[in-house]
Amino acid sequence: MGLLTFKGGLHPYDGKELSKDKPITEYLPQGELVYPLSQHIGAPAVACVKKGDRVLVGQKIAEAGGFVSANIHSSVSGKVKKIEPRLTVSGAKVNSIVVENDGQYETVDFTPLVSRDNADIIAAVKEAGIVGLGGAGFPTHVKLSPKEPDKIDTIIINAAECEPYITADYRCMMEIPDQLISGLNLILSLFPKARGVIGIEDNKPDAIEKLTKMCETEERIEVAPLKTKYPQGAERSLIFAVTGRSINSAMLPADAGCIVDNVATAIAIHEAVTLGKPLYERVVTVTGDAVVNPGNYKVKAGTCAAELAQAAGGFKSQPEKAISGGPMMGMALSTLDVPCGKTFSSLLMFTKDEVAACEPSACIRCGRCVSVCPAGLMPTKLSEVADHGNFALFDQLNGCECVECGCCSYVCPAKRRLTQSMKTGRREALALRRRKK
Repeated sequence: MGLLTFKGGLHPYDGKELSKDKPITEYLPQGELVYPLSQHIGAPAVACVKKGDRVLVGQKIAEAGGFVSANIHSSVSGKVKKIEPRLTVSGAKVNSIVVENDGQYETVDFTPLVSRDNADIIAAVKEAGIVGLGGAGFPTHVKLSPKEPDKIDTIIINAAECEPYITADYRCMMEIPDQLISGLNLILSLFPKARGVIGIEDNKPDAIEKLTKMCETEERIEVAPLKTKYPQGAERSLIFAVTGRSINSAMLPADAGCIVDNVATAIAIHEAVTLGKPLYERVVTVTGDAVVNPGNYKVKAGTCAAELAQAAGGFKSQPEKAISGGPMMGMALSTLDVPCGKTFSSLLMFTKDEVAACEPSACIRCGRCVSVCPAGLMPTKLSEVADHGNFALFDQLNGCECVECGCCSYVCPAKRRLTQSMKTGRREALALRRRKK
C-alpha cells in the first residue's frame, strides 16, 4: 500500500542529520528567567505572585485568564524580581514574570492523579498548563473538551515533524516512546469510540519500527507511515493523509471526528496525569550551520535563547539569521535576548541569510506556487490582490484558507515574498469579516 500523504507540498532540504543522532541533554539555566503571560492562543494568564515572592520548581505563578488560556509554572526556584513587559520571539513586548534563579531547583510536591475519570483527567491537563507544543499553543484542555465527544473517532499524534532541521520529537520517540504511548492512551480513555494513530514520516524508519513494535499489544493504537513531504505535519494535511477527510478554515478537527496532538503534548499529558508534573520544560533542538554543537536539549521554560545558544557551544561564526521554530514557518529573531516559552521547539542559526540575499523580481507565471499549495490556492493572484489592499476580493478568492506554510515562497523562481503578502491578506480579511459581523 502506498504511503499516506496529501495533495501539493514539496521537499525542502531537511538538515536533520545535524542533530537527529544527538541524545536529549538536560540544560540548567543561569541568571534570571522570563515567563511571558501570553505563551498560548487565547487570553493572557494572570500573575498570582508578586515582586519579592520566593517560588519553587513547578509552582503555579500565573493562572489562566479565561477558558481559552493556560496556567504558567516556574521552572526554577528563586525570587520574583519584577513583573514587567519583556521582548518575546514574536517581536512584541509581553507582560512577563521575571524570576532570579537561585540554582537550588527546589521542587513542589507533585501528586499523581489517582482517578481516571474524564473530568479529572481534563482538569489535571488544565492545571498543568499544557498547550499544543507543535507551535500553535492552543490550550489542550479545550481541545480535549469538544462539543460532541461521541463523534470523535480518531486521535492523531502528529509525529511527522516535517519542518526541516527540527529533531526534538524524533528524539522523544527514540528515547521515551513509552511516555508517548501512555499519553495517547490517556487521551483515548476520554473517547471510547476512537482509535489512536501515530503518524510518522518515512524519513524516520527507526522511529516507525520502534513504535510499531511497541504498539503490537495496543488494541486501539496503530502507527501510520507517512510520505515525507512538507507540510505533512500541518493539521489539515495530516487529517487528510490519515483519514481522507478534508477540513477548511471554518472547521475544527473535531468537525471531522478528529483530535490532533503533537508528540511533546502527549508526553506532557502523561507527566501531568501519572506524575502530577506541570508543563515547565520541554525538548528543544538547537541547530544550524552556525552552531558548534547542534543538539537536543531539555530546556526549562523562561531560559534565555542566547544562553541556550552558548550551551550548544556557541557559534562557528556570527550568524546572519536566527529563527525560533522551523525555517518554513518559524519566526526570525532580531535578538537572542528572548525567553524560550512553551511553544519554543527549536533555535536555528545560520551563517547566511539566504532570504534577505534574494531580490524579488516580476512573476513569470510559471504556476509552481499553485502546484505546491496544500490548500489548492493561487498564491500569485492572492498576493497581488493583498498587495493592492483589496482584502474583500482576497476573501472571495478563498485567501483565508491559506495555512501560511511558506511553500509558495520557497518554490518561487522569482523569489517573490508570497507568504508575507498572504499572511497580511489573511489577517486583514479576517479582521474585515469581524467588522462586518
